[in-house]
Amino acid sequence: MKFRDILDYAIGDFTVGKILAAVITFVICYLVIKVIFSLLSKVIDKTSLDIALKRYIKTGIKIILWFITAIITVDALGVSTTSFVAAFSVIGLAASLAVQDSLSNLASGFMLLVTKPFKIGDFVEIDGVTGTVNIISLIHTKLLTADNKMVYVPNSKVISAKIVNYTTEAERRVDIEVSASYDAPISTVREALLKAVEKTELFEETPEKPFAAVLSYDDSSIRYVVKAWTMTDKYWQAYYALNEEIKTEFDEYGIEMTYNHINVHMIEDKKNR
Repeated sequence: MKFRDILDYAIGDFTVGKILAAVITFVICYLVIKVIFSLLSKVIDKTSLDIALKRYIKTGIKIILWFITAIITVDALGVSTTSFVAAFSVIGLAASLAVQDSLSNLASGFMLLVTKPFKIGDFVEIDGVTGTVNIISLIHTKLLTADNKMVYVPNSKVISAKIVNYTTEAERRVDIEVSASYDAPISTVREALLKAVEKTELFEETPEKPFAAVLSYDDSSIRYVVKAWTMTDKYWQAYYALNEEIKTEFDEYGIEMTYNHINVHMIEDKKNR
């Protein structure tokens, strides 16, 4: 049997020659994919893009290259690629309808990595959840809360929600409201509040000096606010320390911290006596 006869030998709807051509085509495409993907990976790795975004792009490139390989290999078998592409399109449409929520989360995750409203390690508030960004995955953004709970927020929720990033800036302002008796002079209360800030030793003079003022006149007390800037990584330490120091200074200055109370007056009924 001649070699040509072997190539023309039919196995089902395909000849040995076509099967061999398809195998050779696939091997060549596989080697080309490895070279192209390796070169593109090196280029992508040299960019300043987020690590997760780099991973997304590489995965997308790999899918596209394998899809092209599949079409070329099928064409080498002598099968019409038009029907193959049409069938793939139908399958893709059905799959996209079935996982449209996941695709929405995927697209949102890609947008998050491009716009970068936060990064891994930032302390944020998203959709009412506060925590440290642990992972930005394909579908979810994972937040580690202060009490060590892992919260998975869908990326579609993240992209549409209000995002508060507490760690973007190097400094944050501590705002604390306190109430004091009407009997205490305003100047004395202000002095005590500023003295409390000074003794806390965790606050900065920039971008603004510590500030204290009357906020409102309530029914049984005057409400004051004290504002002072501290480093972002010391925010909660400064917040709690200042709260404690305010009470100490109020006691030192003899300032009463009032609270809501009710005075009850007993009226004697003389008719029943």
